[in-house]
Amino acid sequence: MSPMPDPAPGSRPTLEAVAARAGVSRATVSRVVNGGAGVRQPLVDKVRRAVEELGYIPNHAARTLVTRRNGAVAVIIAEPEFRVFSDPFFEQQVRGISRELTAHDSQLVLLWVEGPGDYDRISRYLGGGHVDGALAFSVHNDDELPSVIRRVQVPAVFGGRPGWPGAAAEPAFPYVDCDNRGGAREAVRHLLSLGRERIAHIAGPRDQTSAIDRIDGYRDVLLDADAGLIAQGDFTVESGARAMAELLERRPDLDAVFAANDLMASGALRVLRERGLRVPEDVALVGFDDMASVVAATEPALTTVRQDIEGMGRLMVRLLMRVLNQAEPGAGAPGSVITPTELVRRASA
Repeated sequence: MSPMPDPAPGSRPTLEAVAARAGVSRATVSRVVNGGAGVRQPLVDKVRRAVEELGYIPNHAARTLVTRRNGAVAVIIAEPEFRVFSDPFFEQQVRGISRELTAHDSQLVLLWVEGPGDYDRISRYLGGGHVDGALAFSVHNDDELPSVIRRVQVPAVFGGRPGWPGAAAEPAFPYVDCDNRGGAREAVRHLLSLGRERIAHIAGPRDQTSAIDRIDGYRDVLLDADAGLIAQGDFTVESGARAMAELLERRPDLDAVFAANDLMASGALRVLRERGLRVPEDVALVGFDDMASVVAATEPALTTVRQDIEGMGRLMVRLLMRVLNQAEPGAGAPGSVITPTELVRRASA
């Protein structure tokens, strides 16, 4: 029997051509290409070799009919565009998500929330069957996004512990978060170990669980903390600077600050230097996140609580893939994941 000729120049290799090149049935090629089980490894290797030799590209529409998958995941950030592109936290988390989706041969579709009108647009898109699932983070406690996802019945994983009413009773919405409360406790204990007695806190947004957990960790250690030593921020550099100025007006005798994220810590550091206060000699400073781009710009180098932001993005994808595969035999319902934090000691405290 003469070998199957290569496809004509400019033509698109077909499934049949791959089957002929590999010496297997069309059904075997289809199972291998679409990730199905039940094919012996030697045959899998032959099919993959034929795919590579012929340059075969699976037909997306046909593959979707077989697998019921689109090969795309929506990543929804519940913040306006300017916050998404100015905060390195989002950059790191999206990088982790993108790399893990690539490993799963899936595409990333980025969406963000500019205002209330965006929820209708997001709802139509998710409900239109364009994506297999959604990853959502920076969700505020009064956000409409969870109800949108619930209504269109798209599998989803959240970044950060959900805080909306009734969230604890919704195991269908697993999440990935770090030990915000434990990390905050470690930061404050470190400041106490340095002999600091008047430790202030620059808190994050009251409607996000990460900020709530971090202020709770601060209060766990300082049970009788003076309310005048707590100032409100919103996770931005500017809010950290405003909060630091407010704290110095109220309590000029403070000798340490724990900021709920690195951006606010950098804003606080700027104000401390403008006021002629030395860090750490006069005021010790600790942040939260350990974002390399922020830490590199601080002088002295910022002591901070490290969370693996990129790794958490990867975990969100892995958790979503488990959700999508729940219907497969032996697949259990995935649980949420809490990752550890670590205090990184540098020159600021």
